[in-house]
Amino acid sequence: MSSQEENPPCLTPDMHFIGKKADIVKAGRVTMRVNGCRDVLVVYHQEKLYALDLRCYHAGGLLQDGDIEDFNGRLCIVCPCHKYKITLTEGEGLYEAVDNPTIRPLKTQWRSKGLKQRIHKVTEVSGDVYVTLNDSSEAIESDVYQTEKYRTVSLDALPKPKHKT
Repeated sequence: MSSQEENPPCLTPDMHFIGKKADIVKAGRVTMRVNGCRDVLVVYHQEKLYALDLRCYHAGGLLQDGDIEDFNGRLCIVCPCHKYKITLTEGEGLYEAVDNPTIRPLKTQWRSKGLKQRIHKVTEVSGDVYVTLNDSSEAIESDVYQTEKYRTVSLDALPKPKHKT
């Protein structure tokens, strides 16, 4: 039994109901407009729930169909539009850097571009899943795509996610 189940947190006004955990586990991913202002993707992967802005920080591509991959022990969602890698827990953008381009064979490693994607807190209470929006006043690049200009398609009209399990 997890500590969340033993001592469930109290519901607070900033916690937004997303759905039943069993339904999210079955779907793998759900999208929702939270608090009427933020499009969020909730992902269930390897028995954990993650929440992040739905649109990629780079060009606003929808992340719901992105593959989940491990890069040096860091789980990332890969934007299906331009293959940008975003860590699920921190929202960092990752890129593959060459250590020294004059030495062959080339050695590469994954490095951080810094915080790029807004990540939100997920809480489970008695089988219900809630998201608390990250309301940090610090601007994050994915914030740009949280405006009506980029909401040309209703979330209800989006195709159901197709992802590898």
